[in-house]
Amino acid sequence: MRDVRVTASGFSPASAIAGLAKAFPDAGGLASFVGRVRQGDSVKALELTHYEPLTLPEMETLAEEAEACFAPLGLLAWHRVGVMTPGTAIVVVAAAADHRRAAFDTVDFLMDHMKSAAWFWKREHRADGWHWIEPRPDDYAALERWRV
Repeated sequence: MRDVRVTASGFSPASAIAGLAKAFPDAGGLASFVGRVRQGDSVKALELTHYEPLTLPEMETLAEEAEACFAPLGLLAWHRVGVMTPGTAIVVVAAAADHRRAAFDTVDFLMDHMKSAAWFWKREHRADGWHWIEPRPDDYAALERWRV
């Protein structure tokens, strides 16, 4: 089971993760990550835009690669686009697997790639206006560990 989405609508990460857990009651491991709009740093909003013809197909390709590498029983990767306020869920990635390492690696692999890939553009609205947000050096370093 693979559930990959790009959506302009809000979603409940807890419901998404619960659905994955319910679909695989015999899984030995379930790992998840939820990314939210940061609170603080005077952030009033976050806007995520993307290149629509590429985003979902590339996310599907990443999911296929994760399945080939780590053999999860199931995975989900949902990503928001649009304007969001602090505390709003941006992304949820989860994996069910026979063993914990496959679940952890699936989630790490997907997040490291989505965080540093070029199909999403982010900007924050702060007290002094809008600011583009670039991936950090740590994000690129995390991505490099998957290149063999």
